[in-house]
Order: sequence, then C-alpha cells, then structure tokens
Amino acid sequence: MQYYFDILPSPIGDLLILAQEFALKEIVFQPKDQAHQIHPQWIRGSELIAQTKNELTAYFSGHLKEFTVQVNPSGTPFQKKIWKEVMSIPYGKVCSYQDVANNINHASACRAVGRANAQNPIPIIIPCHRVIGKSGKLTGYAGGLDRKQKLLSVEGIETEENPNQFKLF
Repeated sequence: MQYYFDILPSPIGDLLILAQEFALKEIVFQPKDQAHQIHPQWIRGSELIAQTKNELTAYFSGHLKEFTVQVNPSGTPFQKKIWKEVMSIPYGKVCSYQDVANNINHASACRAVGRANAQNPIPIIIPCHRVIGKSGKLTGYAGGLDRKQKLLSVEGIETEENPNQFKLF
C-alpha cells in the first residue's frame, strides 16, 4: 500500500499529513523541537495531499467551515462510530462527551468517547476539539489544550475570557 505525505506549517504548529491514494489516514501534530518522522518509502505530495493542505489552509484563515477531503481513519468499529458522530458537530458549535455517547446510543460510554477522541488519527478534520466536558469546560485534547483552544477560536468560539460560555450543540 502506497502512502503519500507532506508537512503543512499552521498556526498551531507543523502538521504531518499522511494519505493513501483515495483517503486521508492521519494528521500528526509535530513537536517543535523534533524532526519529522518520515518513512523512506512515503512519497511527498499527491492530489489528495494538496486538497487537504488547501482545505486546512482555508480553515485556518476562516474561509472553510466544512471539509470535503475523504477520510479513512484506522480504528475499531466503535471508534469509527464515535468519529462519525463527532464529524456531525457543526463548525462553531461544541458538544459534550455525554452528548456524543447519547447520540450513538451508548449513554454510559462517555469515557470511551474520550478515549476514542484521544486516539483520533485525523484531528481537525475529525473535529474532536469540538467535544468538551459536560460542565462546559475544556477538557483533554491529544494535541494539548492550547491547540484545542486555538482551534475553537478559529471557529469563533472564544474561550479565554469565559471558559463556561459554551453553548452545546
């Protein structure tokens, strides 16, 4: 199976984008002080990689509210069900882990929703940053709460002054 990649500098740090021919597989937040982990058999760039970079750039500049790039994340069927639900949260809205669990008919699965989001291989496009605590507060994010806050800010959700202002979707 052939993999394609590229690196996108962004307002939240460099993003390593990894895809197969027809679907995006991963977006990885790159540590500031570490070299990118590039497999020697990966090929730099493809049409899908270019589309992903263009859409992410438009998103960060406030000109894109819905991604159209095809995704095929690796995960369990249950994780994929959670990620599909997370993808239905509209731009500029947030919802709680409990809401996601309820929407997939697993009301007691709040922690499983959190674990699935922590393992989300395609952050931003699978917008796990839009999932917050039931109290309305920012809680865990694999990329760090500062990135989560910046992503929500891109979508017009300001968190610095009043972290409890969130209106759940």
